Amino acid sequence: MGIISCDSPGTDNDNTYDIVIYGANSAGVIAAYTAKTMGKSVVLIEPSKHMGGLSTGGLGYTDIGNKYAVMGLSRDFYRRIGQHYGKFEQWIFEPSVAKSVFQDYLDRAEIEVLFEHELVGVKKEGDYLQEMTLSLGGSTNEIVKVRGKMFIDATYEGDLMAKAGVTYTVGREPNSQYGETYNGVQLMTGHQFPDGVDPYQTKGDPQSGLLWGITDHQLEPDGTGDDKVQAYNFRICLTDNPSNRIEITRPEGYDSTMFDLLVRLFEAQPGKIRISDYFIWSRMPNQKTDINNRGGFSTDMIGMNYDYPEADYAQRKEIVKNHQLYTQSLLYFYKTDPRVPKELQEFIQDWGYPKDEYTENEHWSPQLYVREVRRMVGEYVMTEANCVGDEVVEDGVGMAAYTMDSHNIQRVVIEKEGQKMVKNEGNVEIGGFGPYPIAYRSLIPKKEEVKNLFVPAALSASHIAFGSIRMEPVFMVLAQSSAVAACMAIDNNLSVHEVDVKELQKILKENPLADGSIPEILVDNDDEEGVQIKGDWERQSRGGYGPSFLKDPSKGTQNHSVSFTPDIKVAGAYEVYLYFSRVNESSTQTKVIVGDGKDEKEIWVKEEDIRVEGQTSGEWVHLGQFNLEAGKNAFVEVSNQGADGIVVADAVLFVPDK
Repeated sequence: MGIISCDSPGTDNDNTYDIVIYGANSAGVIAAYTAKTMGKSVVLIEPSKHMGGLSTGGLGYTDIGNKYAVMGLSRDFYRRIGQHYGKFEQWIFEPSVAKSVFQDYLDRAEIEVLFEHELVGVKKEGDYLQEMTLSLGGSTNEIVKVRGKMFIDATYEGDLMAKAGVTYTVGREPNSQYGETYNGVQLMTGHQFPDGVDPYQTKGDPQSGLLWGITDHQLEPDGTGDDKVQAYNFRICLTDNPSNRIEITRPEGYDSTMFDLLVRLFEAQPGKIRISDYFIWSRMPNQKTDINNRGGFSTDMIGMNYDYPEADYAQRKEIVKNHQLYTQSLLYFYKTDPRVPKELQEFIQDWGYPKDEYTENEHWSPQLYVREVRRMVGEYVMTEANCVGDEVVEDGVGMAAYTMDSHNIQRVVIEKEGQKMVKNEGNVEIGGFGPYPIAYRSLIPKKEEVKNLFVPAALSASHIAFGSIRMEPVFMVLAQSSAVAACMAIDNNLSVHEVDVKELQKILKENPLADGSIPEILVDNDDEEGVQIKGDWERQSRGGYGPSFLKDPSKGTQNHSVSFTPDIKVAGAYEVYLYFSRVNESSTQTKVIVGDGKDEKEIWVKEEDIRVEGQTSGEWVHLGQFNLEAGKNAFVEVSNQGADGIVVADAVLFVPDK
């Protein structure tokens, strides 16, 4: 068995680094860039051939929740995506564009990724990780050993965490464990079958056996915990551009009986013949898609992933392969099977795989959407109470804002009014709360287990809280926080548990891009010191940017205004943006006055010029570039003068010109 060393210029030992990062998904790339920019030697290791995780794997319709929660380099990522498309920010994008942006981070920091390095084992000395042993491409003959001072497990799966002996869990806790409401078994109405769909191969005959995709598991009472995992799927990138389209063909191993239950669903709801009844068919730039699961039977391969969390790499590849076969078969079924409603079939026939995406993987995403795998049980467990604001942590190093969301977990037979029928179980979609902080303690193991490891993706959270946190922008935020904390621990010879979190919070705020550049200034309507309100504005807690936004329905009959005043620390040129939250009956025009401390400029923003895209309730509008002096002399005033509908005052952003 040969031992291979990893080159690490500038270190005393060729295979020893300040920070070792396992997983080159979005979190891993941002963690590596952060640490390297802050002067640390870094190695970024990926067990597959794929870089960027889900953000480059088809999830281009970003799950945002509230843009206020996206900060630092995570926000910078979406700004750089925006630059590609000629916009300030862009939250919907093609996989290849995301990959090029991540690659640019790596190139600027001169970071090379060690691809196809699978974790075999770790070496610990007391409570400290010392070394990772990796198999090159799954080979038993080529072994790599990498040592580090600090380690970051950025994988979705939490593989390094598990090897290091950290406590973790898989599946759903019972509601009773953390005093929750929406954990455990949940038989709800979302993404569900209508009543009466027969589950048996021969209708009404249990002896004929169950149709494909239905389990014979007994349905437990609501709130019961188990070790089952919510469904995985692929976020599918297709195109209807004939010049860029590869036809959907019959995959090897195709079996149309996998979709007999889907045919029953067609029969049960004959009026549902739009593609949006069976898929979330989100349009991406350049005639492409990000397709996600919708309804009772769709792209989620329910119940076929239970072994994934504890499987080895070879077994996981088989599970991924089975999901690929299922998904490509589903597309082919829609395209060709005569049992598919004509309207759906005609729609699908215009679509195919894009020639210019995933060229190294036969134009199919190499990244399965593994929504939830292992979850650490660390120093603090984020729960439903954190999501809804009943418990607010003081050591927040990132925020989440998405709905508590779980996809279905099993497809079972229930009896209702004496009739056997199929139902999906596990779907939860509970929102209505604002952005909330994520504890630093949820990123680190228990003190007695490991003292030099961060886990920003498979972090410490209950199943239902994780469902709100587990979004790509949030993973990037938490990865940056982990990397900064790792640098602090190295500089001060501390364990991860001894890091000064208040100092960490200060660094994240004052150096959000980790490169020492001048930070932008946000003035939100909830910032009492920087906002002056004239008149009776209504406060709305849902939608908008941040915890709330203000709206005035008076249509200019009264003199109402909101003035936003930044505290400019560094004089210079600033690009100024005003956030417009989407509301019904909004004014077709809004009067805005921008003052730079010397002069004032009147600007009329037309509603027709505000274009809101993706999973968001508003958009930034560029007001122009202004030279601003240090101090509090500049302002942006939103007025209801000349309004013919509802006027919104939400947030103003001052971005230093670079």
